[in-house]
Amino acid sequence: MVDINIVVANNIMDQMKMHNTKQIDLANAIHVSKQIMSKMLNGSRLISVAELHKIADYFHITMDDLLQNPAEPAEGDVMRAFMGKVGSEEAREALRTADKLADMIIFHANVRENAKVMSEKWEM
Repeated sequence: MVDINIVVANNIMDQMKMHNTKQIDLANAIHVSKQIMSKMLNGSRLISVAELHKIADYFHITMDDLLQNPAEPAEGDVMRAFMGKVGSEEAREALRTADKLADMIIFHANVRENAKVMSEKWEM
């Protein structure tokens, strides 16, 4: 399951890197505190539509650009980066198996979390 807060935060940080912008500069531009900007960028605070619009305007991009989930996984995928350093095919296969197991664990954790939320009594 994709956390949209993290996707947006990562896209904002990418824009900040491309434009050599500091957190405090962006915070001042959209009229929020440095602490609020930090929470936005670590995904712990929702970004309002108005704030998202201001950020998009600041970087001269569309709001949709900030909402796009990257098609490719991040280059920081440790398992795949490490796989290139392994010498034997048996070790590569063991790493592939470990990667599949990690994906399954994450999938089942997400299913359990969703089931927990769905089993809660709905308020009307």
